[in-house]
Amino acid sequence: MHKVAILVYADTESHADLGRLTNALTTAKEFIDAGDEVEIVFDGAGTQWVPELEDDSHTAAPLYQSLKEHASACEFCAGAFDVEAEVTESGVDRRAEYEGHPSVRALVDDGYEVITF
Repeated sequence: MHKVAILVYADTESHADLGRLTNALTTAKEFIDAGDEVEIVFDGAGTQWVPELEDDSHTAAPLYQSLKEHASACEFCAGAFDVEAEVTESGVDRRAEYEGHPSVRALVDDGYEVITF
């Protein structure tokens, strides 16, 4: 069994960003379908995806909803990118283990392989 942390840094501004998000979620699904342990962390500009994906009309919303229990978001960045209220409303856990941010080191220390998108 693998332990994988998928960090989503992609912004929400372009078609390429949507591609990175879709690849991140598809990769997470592949590992989950294989029975692996997966953490999806929305960080930096990637925190903006949480409210986007909470909208059922978004093309990636069904995939996101199927993986949401594995998702978390950076507490600091949710505030910095002005989506703090929407992240809270979504029910996605917020991470702030290192100076208000998710601790990538803690994930590595816990045996996670880190993949970034």
